[in-house]
Order: sequence, then C-alpha cells, then structure tokens
Amino acid sequence: MADISTYKDAGVDIDKADTFIKSIKPLVRSTYRTGVLGEIGAFAGMFHLGADRYRDPVLVSSTDGVGTKIKIAVLMNRHDTIGIDLVAMCANDIVAHGATPLFFLDYLAVGQLSPEIATLIIEGITQGCRQARCSLIGGETAEMPGIYQPGDYDLAGFVVGVVERDQIIDGSSIAVGHRLIGLASSGLHANGFSLVRQVLLERHRLRLEDEMPELGGPLGEELLKPTRIYVETVLNLLRDFPLSGICHVTGGGLTDNVPRILPKSCQAVVQRQSWPVPPIFHLLKNRGNIPEAEMLRTFNNGIGLIVVVGEEYVADVLLRLQGLNEQGYVMGEIVERKNDDPSLVYV
Repeated sequence: MADISTYKDAGVDIDKADTFIKSIKPLVRSTYRTGVLGEIGAFAGMFHLGADRYRDPVLVSSTDGVGTKIKIAVLMNRHDTIGIDLVAMCANDIVAHGATPLFFLDYLAVGQLSPEIATLIIEGITQGCRQARCSLIGGETAEMPGIYQPGDYDLAGFVVGVVERDQIIDGSSIAVGHRLIGLASSGLHANGFSLVRQVLLERHRLRLEDEMPELGGPLGEELLKPTRIYVETVLNLLRDFPLSGICHVTGGGLTDNVPRILPKSCQAVVQRQSWPVPPIFHLLKNRGNIPEAEMLRTFNNGIGLIVVVGEEYVADVLLRLQGLNEQGYVMGEIVERKNDDPSLVYV
C-alpha cells in the first residue's frame, strides 16, 4: 500500500497558519477605525465608506513592497520594524495626493511559516497602520516551499484612501514662484538596498553588528531604521495651507520623483546645500565611490517628502512643521521652464 501524502508533508502546514491567524486578531483589531465591518478571517475585508460624509469622494490606492531591505531584517533576525516600512511606502504615496488612508491589506510569502517571526512582522504592520491612521482589514500569508529559502520571506502591501475630488493634489496648481519645502527622512527608508548591501556588506565586508562612530551606533541599527510615515503631518498641513504639490521621495530619489508632479511649464531649482545630508549617505558615497548624480537618483539623501507652497505660506508652514516635530527645509523654488530645459536642476 502506498504511503499517504499530505499537504504538510509537502511543507505547508494549514493548522499552523490557522493558529497564527487567530493569534494576531488582537493586533489587527487595534488598528480598526470607524468604517471597518466584520472580523479578520472572512473571505474579504469590508469597509463602509460612509459616503454621506463626502460631497464627491474619490478612492485613491497604492501598492508597494520594501525591496531587499528584508535581507537586512533577516540577517539581523529583527522583524518588528519592516512592517512599518511596508505601510509607509504605500501610505506616503496616497497622502501625496491629499488622500486620507482608510484601510490596508498585506501579503506575506514565506518558505515555511514561523508564527513567531510572522507575528513580529504583523506587529510592525499594525504599528505602521496606527501611525498612518488606517485599518488593517485583511491579508494573505502564503507558505511556498521551494520558492523561498528557509528564513527568507517577501512582503507586499496595498492601501486605499479617500479624498474629495476638488481637493486632489496632482501638481497642476504648481506655479512659478512657489517654494519646495523638504521634510527630513529617518535615513535610507526602503530604497536602494541592493546597492547598500553590495557596497557595505559584500565589497567592504562590514558586519551589521559593527559599531560605526560616524553613525553613532551599529551599522545594522542604522540600516533598519523604519521609513517615516508623513500622513499625520500632511493632513495637518492641508487643514490650513493650500499645498500645490506633494512629492514622496522613494526609488529614483529627488531626480526622478520631483519631475513627476511638475507642470510642463515649470522647472524645479533645488539648492543642493540647503539641507543636511545624514551620515549614512556620506558613508555610502565614500565607500562605494558613488557619483553624486547616482546618489541623488538612488537615495532620498535625507529628504523623505517634499511639499510645494506659495512663497507667502513658507514661514507659517515651517512653523507648523516645527510644532509637529518635523524638520523642514526650504530647498528650492519653481521657475519658468523654457524649451527643452530639464524639469529639475541642482545648483
């Protein structure tokens, strides 16, 4: 008689996954805001928009991951912050259009499920959701032996928010004379880590536990700093100031992201020395012999988000940012773009 084969024999433990889902219910519930219907475990997450609260609501969505920053979390066996990065990469994208995040979905893929590690990841996601004022209403945890090596995993996220149609921020109202105000990043955020690992870990053989005097602590701690979530700050500014544009500085850095919000008739002139560049970026540039143009296109270099406002609002916006414990820098201005001039220049 042939041996009986089970899904568990093939590396997928359904019972373990079910137990994990039950164990994280309190974490998920801690993110719930008005509008969430049902409980985790249903076939789908449900959210009641409450359309009567809006005049002309538009749903705004974004999906993203955290790239190879996951490798740093795995190497350090530190999994409690990577979920914050996941929420940040999605939520910062939609708040750049003036949208209030409503709900979030996550996707966790592993070779073999470790409930302990998965719970830490979800703890980070729920912390990020609370920072972004959105609810975690569903997700997927997939065991895929043979696709992922033991200990490896991947993360993806999906967020939905809402904004009144006439309050959508798309950069179309940016005009000559407006100023760019940069908000400080917390470090690398979740971009460029393939280059980071190549330069620091592979080429220079640095260890994540190495104390780096220029960084004020271990290398790994700096690399794992979670991405700043700017939702509360932006929504606060929008209550009192007419922001004409918002730019989330992610993959592509300032060089590729700022032009995405500019009208064709406008050019952004960025003053390169107008904000302090954190030490981690100097370390990467020097150790990797990375050209300045490549640094500006790969990393955020200390600026995680940019808001564009009329000159008359600059002083008040900076004062408000100070009150919100945000570091803001007037880093450039909008001028007329002529002929085939580039949409962004550094001076």
